Amino acid sequence: MARFRYVLISLALLATLTALGAGGYAWYKAWQEQQFLTTAPETPGREVQFRVEPGQIFTTIAANLKNEGLITDTRRFYQLAVRTGRGSAVRAGVFRLSTGWVPERILTELTSSSGVMHRVSVREGLTWWQTARVLEEAGLGDAAGFAKAVADPELLAEFGIEAGDAEGYLFPETYLVTPPKDRPSRHMAEVMLREFFRSIRKIWPAGPPPAEELRKIVILASLVEKETGDATERARISGVFHNRLKKHMLIQCDPTVIYGMGPDFDGNLKKSDLQNKDNAYNTYVHRGLPPGPICSPGLESLMAAVHPEEHGYLYFVAKGDGSHHFSRTLSEHNRAVRTYQLKRNRATYRSTK
Repeated sequence: MARFRYVLISLALLATLTALGAGGYAWYKAWQEQQFLTTAPETPGREVQFRVEPGQIFTTIAANLKNEGLITDTRRFYQLAVRTGRGSAVRAGVFRLSTGWVPERILTELTSSSGVMHRVSVREGLTWWQTARVLEEAGLGDAAGFAKAVADPELLAEFGIEAGDAEGYLFPETYLVTPPKDRPSRHMAEVMLREFFRSIRKIWPAGPPPAEELRKIVILASLVEKETGDATERARISGVFHNRLKKHMLIQCDPTVIYGMGPDFDGNLKKSDLQNKDNAYNTYVHRGLPPGPICSPGLESLMAAVHPEEHGYLYFVAKGDGSHHFSRTLSEHNRAVRTYQLKRNRATYRSTK
């Protein structure tokens, strides 16, 4: 009987110890979980630029977070994401995170913020090489990479651009983007071309005209863009170009000559430049439109090229306040040139309003 009592006591003691052990283990695991959720990996924390690639699976993201010292346990981080219904909500992009953040804040940043965005404003009337410099200064690639991208036959074919480069189609806009790690310059070219074809739906809701016709419109719009100092005159300036083309007159547009001289133009347009037949963009000696756009026009200039003002004007000259004097005859135009150009006040003269 004593032996039986001893066995019962031993079993009871063992059960008690087992229960205590199990309870202790459960408590320890709960403590670990609490520590994971409430304790940052480092104090004080350090900032980390963290990139999530498009299509990257969550387990890879979690492993990369741990490698960067942003979390301490990949399994628990995954369980946190599943438990909160955010296992598939992580966004691609670049994020500014900190090793001083708890996992919940890391997860929230990855699933609800837009990440690190670059803002760049590309104004109307820039050439592709001027746009390249703007993007490079904004940290959105390099100018050489952009030059290569805008002349890439595959990219041009993708957007149906029948030309040697994308001049005129790089839509001027304020962009807020997260550039990819690889080929950011090409990415920006794609973004701007995509924005061009998205924006022109406002002109052609049913779709743009055929590539050749669209190109002529873009060329004309680029001339309107470069010649317009007063926004209210776009359609009137377009009307002048339309009238001259109908009469087979030379367009005689200074900005086309300048474009043909390339990025090294020093700002001094000479009489010999206007007589240079080797410049394919010289509309003082070559009839019709130049061979390509001379800048990227904005939507208003594209609209003006499609819907010119109907009038009888064949000439215009800058008045020095941003606007122009329009003339129907050459004699009237010559008088306006004497008034507004030959006798102009260089101190107060300006090309835009």
